[in-house]
Amino acid sequence: MSSDLRSDPPGVPPGSAPDTPPDGLHSDLYLDVTDFAHGTPDWMHSLAGYGTGGGLLILAALLAAACWRVRRAEPGVLARALLGGAAVAVAYGVSEAVKLVVREERPCRAVAGAPAPIAPCPEPGDWSFPSNHATIAAAAAVAVVLVWRAMAWLVLPLAALTAFSRVFLGVHYPHDVVAGALLGAAAVLLVTRSAAGPATALTDRVRTRLGYTSPAS
Repeated sequence: MSSDLRSDPPGVPPGSAPDTPPDGLHSDLYLDVTDFAHGTPDWMHSLAGYGTGGGLLILAALLAAACWRVRRAEPGVLARALLGGAAVAVAYGVSEAVKLVVREERPCRAVAGAPAPIAPCPEPGDWSFPSNHATIAAAAAVAVVLVWRAMAWLVLPLAALTAFSRVFLGVHYPHDVVAGALLGAAAVLLVTRSAAGPATALTDRVRTRLGYTSPAS
């Protein structure tokens, strides 16, 4: 890696620095990925830039398709699909709350000597830990798999690539995306299991009123 790709140590606005900066291991892993990213062709940078948001849109579309696919299934299956969608929103809310508590500065400002990020570095106060993209991607992927297991081959790698793109673009530490993915997956599993009974009963009552008295064969 040539030195001209390295930026000078970025200044951190007063009051925006985290109480405890990431240790050397986290910074080294971040530098390894960003150094690799800068050694890849420009088309990969563009692909990662579009893919970081496009992956979420594809996962959201697949989750909607999964819900539509089981609309006439037995109430428990439909309830699990709908709960999965709700759990994605819950996971996002929790990740935002954790950001406000942890207040970890973005590595594109905090890591001295890091390459300039491929994507614009988020504004100060837009905290790094955990990654919202990774949280949403993992939550949506797990929600799809719970009701449409045949799509696991697509949604799980897509969620992983979406999460990795955040480090590749230089706006997150690796541990941000790992934590976000674990948070998203855990939120979906917790919500779908803890609320399965009431949601199934409610779904059954609503479907009965709408005239859907038996699942499709």
